[in-house]
Amino acid sequence: MKIRHVTVASFCALLSLAGCSNKEEKKEKEEAAASGPTVVQTAVDTLTLPAPYATESVTNESKLVGWSDGEAPKAPAGFVVTKFADNLKNPRWSYVAPNGDIFVVESDDKGKSANRITLLRDQNKDGKPDLRQVFIEDLSQPFGMLVLNNYFYVANTDGITRYPYKPGQTKLEGKGQKIMELPAGGYNHHWTRNIIASPDGTKIYVSVGSASNVGEYGMDEEKRRACILQINLDGSNEKIYASGLRNPVGMDWAPGTNVLWTSVNERDELGDDLVPDYLTSVKEGGFYGWPYSYFGKHVDPRRKGERPDLVAKAIVPEVPLGSHTSSLGLAFYDKDKFPAKYRNGAFIGQHGSWNRSELSGYKVLFVPFKNGKPSGKPEDFLTGFVEDLEEDRVHGRPAGVTVLPDGSLLVNDDKGNTLWRVSTQ
Repeated sequence: MKIRHVTVASFCALLSLAGCSNKEEKKEKEEAAASGPTVVQTAVDTLTLPAPYATESVTNESKLVGWSDGEAPKAPAGFVVTKFADNLKNPRWSYVAPNGDIFVVESDDKGKSANRITLLRDQNKDGKPDLRQVFIEDLSQPFGMLVLNNYFYVANTDGITRYPYKPGQTKLEGKGQKIMELPAGGYNHHWTRNIIASPDGTKIYVSVGSASNVGEYGMDEEKRRACILQINLDGSNEKIYASGLRNPVGMDWAPGTNVLWTSVNERDELGDDLVPDYLTSVKEGGFYGWPYSYFGKHVDPRRKGERPDLVAKAIVPEVPLGSHTSSLGLAFYDKDKFPAKYRNGAFIGQHGSWNRSELSGYKVLFVPFKNGKPSGKPEDFLTGFVEDLEEDRVHGRPAGVTVLPDGSLLVNDDKGNTLWRVSTQ
């Protein structure tokens, strides 16, 4: 029998369900896939963190069972979830080009999957792609993509390559030009390299995760890692834009602002409810704590006393997203098809935990924004990825989230090998 640590949130949930049948209780618990007590906090100033090692660190990998015919994730009332594309191979991330073409990377943390980019095109605008073909293959764990100034940029785990590109092109030819070398490998691989252009199209920002959990290989191994880099369009004039970000993955600009935001995966092995992943604005020159501290000046006991100067200036992130949730995807909703509460808010794809006794994440969250700042607590948006919480069985794992030109939301389920489209009725 598996021993579970009971959180305040899960205890309250059990009390509220006392009058329900065991079947109803189990169903509600599975759909919630509890993200831990920190995910319900509205703001960091109300966040109470447990002490390090308050619970034992565990390895608890989920068991993938896939989706049966007719099964799909669950969205709030008023939304429809449909299968946009399936039979892909680890479709981790998507990108929409200015002309509306959708590009999907098929890549995983072991580097043994397709390692390609597939083009999907919805030519008749019916919400389903009617053109699907390989755009480029034989890549090295691709992730981020960008179309800018007649180039198609691909962020592989070991560097960024750009190719000449014309809108509507259905295949990339040639080797391209490698404009930037990047460090590869490391703890849990932290292999993803995301890229995004500045609002004026003059700079590119590159997210690079750490080589370790908490600097255990020495900080010489962390050069140009656990940070967001800034470069010119040709790879020149590189600088560290922000640091101390253990594994920043999703990046996007808050609508109506020039403020960059990122979703960050925090460190492991301090217990079930440490350390929360987070959504944060990114300040140029800012330091966010890793590996010496977390959530501001909470000192990591494994690095105690090493860099008090850095701990003193560590920036507190704005929105905690639950511990070990592996919050990867980030997309601000800049369309008008969803109800007003969703406009300008952030969608977060949570890939799900492996270092928590009870699974956390495995869902898409929504964070409301107003005037470019978070205005409420995170809330569940797309659930149903957990098939059985007690047995740790999951249908799939959401990763990238992308707003499509028609105002719908595309969700990459990389372990379910499926893209889900969420639209209004």
